[in-house]
Amino acid sequence: MTRLEQFNQHRPLLFSTAYRMLGSVVDAEDMVQETFLRWQQVAEDTVQSAKAYLSSMITRLCIDHLRSARVQREQYVGPWLPEPILTQQMPDPANTVELADTLSTAFLVLLETLSPLERAVFLLREVFDYDYDEIGQIVDKSPTNCRQIVRRAKQHLASRRPRFEVSPHSQEQITEQFLQACNLGDLQGLIALLAEDITLWSDGGGQVTAALKPLHGTVKVAKFLLAIRSKKLANYVSRIAKVNEQPGILNYIGDRLHSVMTFDFKDDRIQSVFIVVNPDKLKQLADSNIKC
Repeated sequence: MTRLEQFNQHRPLLFSTAYRMLGSVVDAEDMVQETFLRWQQVAEDTVQSAKAYLSSMITRLCIDHLRSARVQREQYVGPWLPEPILTQQMPDPANTVELADTLSTAFLVLLETLSPLERAVFLLREVFDYDYDEIGQIVDKSPTNCRQIVRRAKQHLASRRPRFEVSPHSQEQITEQFLQACNLGDLQGLIALLAEDITLWSDGGGQVTAALKPLHGTVKVAKFLLAIRSKKLANYVSRIAKVNEQPGILNYIGDRLHSVMTFDFKDDRIQSVFIVVNPDKLKQLADSNIKC
């Protein structure tokens, strides 16, 4: 097998790792490309396992990238949300029902509360099922240290987001009802779909109009959502699509993708609404062939 064939064999895994680490399609692709360039310079006799070597390389690149980007994200205008991706377009070897949640917007946002090293170790173990010896070699830590990092990360994430199982079918139904209520301007119908402790995040990146702070509470969130809809033009069209492994909504004005909505669910209600309107984060998705 040639070096290129070895790289292409593991490319889906590399992209999946980088996207979960960085929450950005553009940055993930950059890390994959940089890994490829470095891979070409590696002497063959130094590589025992192409998968292990490439995984180590891209993980370290992502850790370095996150550390350098931390100041930039702290200066970000308004809430920072990950770049949405149509799941059916994402080459993901870990794309199973059990792991779908690790691609959700809510989970990627939660990963932001971990340090770059914690995020890397947690993902390698809990998502990609590396053993602790392999993880230790990748991040240059002892297996025992890696076990401790994973345990702390799991405790930290669990304390911030207890799991509430909502079936994929229920998620689809709730999303359809949500879109219908928005289209009809049905305030009470919309409120009935929202959890009492709902929060809405809107990411405009300082480039377009968006809420600069999270909104809380059913009435405030519902009125905000209906106000958005009422201000749009007559050719404002919405469609449901699978975004980050869950039902999401793509909103178009004419042929232009205006925004993407994704959700977190709790007890058959919407717990969180995530709205990405930053055009930089919509470009990759807008360039796809998914149209209304």
